Amino acid sequence: MTAYAVAHMRQVTMGPQIVEYLQRIDATLEPFGGRFLVHGGDLDVIENEWPGHLIVIEFPDRENARGWYDSSAYREIPALRTDNSHADVVLAEGVRHPHKAIDVLG
Repeated sequence: MTAYAVAHMRQVTMGPQIVEYLQRIDATLEPFGGRFLVHGGDLDVIENEWPGHLIVIEFPDRENARGWYDSSAYREIPALRTDNSHADVVLAEGVRHPHKAIDVLG
């Protein structure tokens, strides 16, 4: 089942380390079938507040998402981001289709 790495980038200090992170991340995604679905851009906040940016990376499944995050190639670069930003990051599994809202009730 498809899985996603989702980040709410609340604050980013743009500089050489963030640029290097951006230059290197794509190569770490390729072996795990990862691809950006959302990478910053304009948000239309329709309820409450959303300070910062949204990033969504799609993977074929949770194993590939975890494999990417734990890979030696990716583990070399997170500090470039975390030392220069504040973010919440999660791995989330998608739903099986067809899916209805009441399916979460068990």
